[in-house]
Amino acid sequence: MKVRSNTPEKRKPVKCVVWDLDNTLWDGTLMEKSSPELREGVLEIIQALDARGVLQSIASRNHEQSALERLKELGIEEYFLFPQIHWEPKTGSIKAIAEVLNIGLDSLCFIDDEPFERAEVHAVLPEVLCLDHQQLPRLLQMAELAASVVTAESRSRRQMYMADIRRKQIEEKFAGAHDEFLATLDMVFTISPAQPEDLARAEELTNRTNQLNTTGYTFAKEELEGFLGSPDHLLLMAELTDKFGSYGKIGLALIEQNSSVWTIKLLLMSCRVMNRNVGMVMLIHILDCARKAGVRLLSEFVSNDRNRMMFVTYKFAGFKQIETRGKVEILEHDLVSVATIPAFVTLNVKS
Repeated sequence: MKVRSNTPEKRKPVKCVVWDLDNTLWDGTLMEKSSPELREGVLEIIQALDARGVLQSIASRNHEQSALERLKELGIEEYFLFPQIHWEPKTGSIKAIAEVLNIGLDSLCFIDDEPFERAEVHAVLPEVLCLDHQQLPRLLQMAELAASVVTAESRSRRQMYMADIRRKQIEEKFAGAHDEFLATLDMVFTISPAQPEDLARAEELTNRTNQLNTTGYTFAKEELEGFLGSPDHLLLMAELTDKFGSYGKIGLALIEQNSSVWTIKLLLMSCRVMNRNVGMVMLIHILDCARKAGVRLLSEFVSNDRNRMMFVTYKFAGFKQIETRGKVEILEHDLVSVATIPAFVTLNVKS
């Protein structure tokens, strides 16, 4: 089986563009002009990034209420998630954005007209891609922001994050324990064999998901298509919904199968559902299927500086390391004791 992995020299795709406002998003400064206009071409860039599923936010030294009012007047306020508009250093703003969106700093792009601001961010947060506003005309052509495929999840990613904001607002007011709150969400976790229409999203997941990812293997759509008709492989997709709507297709598993041994080549979950405590649901399902099939269950694991939580999940589930092949650790589960699906989520398995 051919697999590809990201090399250290290759930047990860940008998941969020963080805009400065004065002399970057709009012409002039808000303090000097009560109604500065958007720079030429900026609206088209904002809309194109949104359509590609690239999130956007703001890090600006400005008066917050005045800036938000101007963004609303320009009809673009809704495009920016968790805008950081105040007089504190932008390094703190960028870290706050990454934290609340639950994405890595190496997935952020920061655009600012001031060399000092870019230099400060680069010095303190070297993982962030820093760009001058003069690079805006070429922004959509940059490899880090290019979209090889645009999926339904891409087009609705901002709306999904906005739904997350509503969930968090309600959770903050909830007086009970976290599991009790989760039980109020009416979550349904659906697992099904991947279909041809899922492959673009599956490719996107392998390229975008870094934290809850067992191996970091990436696959092109054409490679994934080959697994659909393979008698030696099972490609599973997972989707999560709750009373607020769908999180989209958020999980993927690739299992290599023969008559006596199954090997999980890749298991990943979108970091967007990390605090929904559903990270083990697909793994529990695979464990249960392997036990019923009477096979040994192995899993490959490639450790990196981002996916330790996934390793902890495997250990907690009962996997033990039995072998090392270069950078690949081989884990095995004895299938004697398999955890049950959490009571706050309903599992829906489609054949």
